[in-house]
Formats: sequence, C-alpha cells, structure tokens
Amino acid sequence: MTADPIVTPLLHVDMDAFYASVALRERPDLVDQPVVVGGSGRGVVLAANYVARRYGVRSALPMTRVRRLCPHVVVIEPDYATFTSVSASVMETFREVTPLVEAISLDEAFLDVRGSTRRLGTPGEIAERLRSTIHDEQGITCSVGVAASVSVAKLASRRAKPDGVIVVPPSRVTSFLHPLDVGELYGVGEKTQALLHRFGLMTVGDVAHTPLRTLQRAVGVHLGRELHHLAWGTDRGELTPRSGPYEPDRSMGADETFARDTDDREVIVRELLRLSARVAGRMRAAGVAGRTITLKVRFADFTTITRSRTQTEATDVTVEVHRAVTRLYDALGLQRARLRLVGVRVEGLVPRATVHRQLVLGEPDHGWSDADRAVDLATRRFGSSAVRPASLVGVRARNG
Repeated sequence: MTADPIVTPLLHVDMDAFYASVALRERPDLVDQPVVVGGSGRGVVLAANYVARRYGVRSALPMTRVRRLCPHVVVIEPDYATFTSVSASVMETFREVTPLVEAISLDEAFLDVRGSTRRLGTPGEIAERLRSTIHDEQGITCSVGVAASVSVAKLASRRAKPDGVIVVPPSRVTSFLHPLDVGELYGVGEKTQALLHRFGLMTVGDVAHTPLRTLQRAVGVHLGRELHHLAWGTDRGELTPRSGPYEPDRSMGADETFARDTDDREVIVRELLRLSARVAGRMRAAGVAGRTITLKVRFADFTTITRSRTQTEATDVTVEVHRAVTRLYDALGLQRARLRLVGVRVEGLVPRATVHRQLVLGEPDHGWSDADRAVDLATRRFGSSAVRPASLVGVRARNG
C-alpha cells in the first residue's frame, strides 16, 4: 500500500452506499436486510444498500421493479437535510487533511495530499486515516483510491469497495487499467462504450494500443485524445478546489409521482407543500437561497411542462416557495387535467449570508423564516416526521 507521495498524490474518497448508510445509522436492526432509500408507489430508488444490490436493485430503478426483484425490501424515506449535514461534515474532515479538495457530489471528492505527507504520512496512510475518522465520527464507511491521476484514482476507489483502499503507483497503471472493459473508464458512458465495441475496441488495452490518429478518425479528435489519455492513465493530475459545501448546480428540486393520476387540487397543492418543505429544508441545510421558483407538472400521457416565477428577493422559506408554485399551478387552469407527477425547483442559488431581505413595515419580529429554522432543529433531533405543516398531518409521506 505504501506509495511515493510525489507520484501518487491524488485520493478519490467515495462513501459506500452513502444515502442508505446514513439512513441505516438509526436503524441497526435493518443492516442485514435489503434496504432502499427512495420513493414508494411509483417512485424510484435513490440508493440501495449492498444487501439489496445482491438482488439486482440499483439506483434509479422504479420501485415497482424493485418489489418484483426483492419483495421483502425495506423502503426508507430520504432525509435530505441529514444527507447534506453529513456530507458537509465529511468535507470538513477532508479539509482538515488538505485544502485541495474537489468535491464532485455529496458523497465523493478528490483530494491532493502532496502537501500533507510530511505531517500525516504516505497517501495510503492518509487514506486509512480518513476511513477511520469518517467511520468513527459519522458511522459510515468509505472507499479510497490513490493514484497520480483523477481517472485512475476514481477507478481504484470503485475497485476498493466496500470499505477498502487501493493504491495504484505509476508502475502498475497499465496492468491495472488495460484488462478492464472500455466502459469502466471514468466518464465513458453506454453510448461511447457501444461505439468502441463496434470498432472492436473491447478493453482499455485495445484503446491504448490503437494509434491516436486512428482512434480520432473513429470517434472524433477531442474524444479520441481524451480516451487515449484515460487508457494510459495520463489524464488530469491537478484538482480544482472548491470551498464550502458541495453545490451540484445552481438549483435544488424534488419531484413526486402520484400513486394514481389525479386532478384533485387539494391533493396536488398539498403535495406541492410537501415538496416545497423538502426543497427549502435542503437549501437551509446547504446555506443557500434562490430567486427563481419553478413548477413542473407531468400529465397522464407523460407530456411535461414547466413554469417559473422570479421573485424580487432570494428565499429559503417554505411558505414563500409553496405560495409561488401554487400560484403557478393555478395560473395553468388545469381543473380537469389529470396529473401523474409534480415537481418544485428553486434556481439561481446564492449563499444565504449574501441575501439581505427588505424590511416590511409592520412585519413581526419573528416570522416564517424563524419557524422554518425551529422545525429544522426539531427534525434534526427527533426525525423528519417530528414536525410538519398541519395539512400534512395524517397524510402518509411519499417520496420521489
């Protein structure tokens, strides 16, 4: 496992079944059972634990398919506020090791540790230290790949799963990469894999030993050059550090597929409230607010439309988000149209600390924003169902 810190400075740290692992921290009785996090009814899987994966269950599968594959699966409601909080804590653990952290999702990041080896040991030793710290502090496990380039580190962490470390020094890069199917390469999707297979390039070694110009004639100049570097492990070796919590894009949103198509305004508006609360809660946990609020509706025939409203001030307040999407829904005039799905999204996110709300004459000292934060405190301590709007009390929670 020992490696020269100069030649293998990059770590890719990936949480193992992150959403499922976080959800199971409070349910140790379910650890040995197949568990998925996601929506019930016609929803989809957000994450599956390793027991469920043995049945062929994986992320993005429709729940109806999951129940056919594994009838005794346990479905847990996603708690996005907790996921975001755990992610933020993990990222802070990374930054205690090195300031050079490039987060690429809530549950994974690249670290450049070349400046930390004198203090903390070799990259392999730092990887083990991180695994131990995250397990002790967060109660979840992670896998770490160590290499000289981003793509090799990523592939190594995948091979280390679950709960392991793999170090790939330069002398082992070709023996590690070349036997793999081309679809294993970082960033190569199904379409590119199928295209390469069509040209008889089945393994990474096949790609590596194809002359660059020949490869570029087959797949294009840019893609050919990129594949050539990936196949030899000579892709990017420098990171783009980001400070603060991971922000996947400039928006946050949530959808819900109804158990049955509906045109009942009361049901639809109530679901919009639940989605607004979820999205606003995630925004507050991430410390952001947004001005543009978007409604998505999908009809029974799968036709989908969106409508947006941009507010004068950015918000992270549940009531304000819900009020905006309800007005957007009413403006559509869909009294008789049956809906299959609704969604809420807030865009144009900015750090909450930069938002200065305009004071309103006669506004109470404590308003909906304070109420939201009181709810956040209660749900962090007692669970996501501890406090909810009155119109949602007694309504079975569903998740998209």
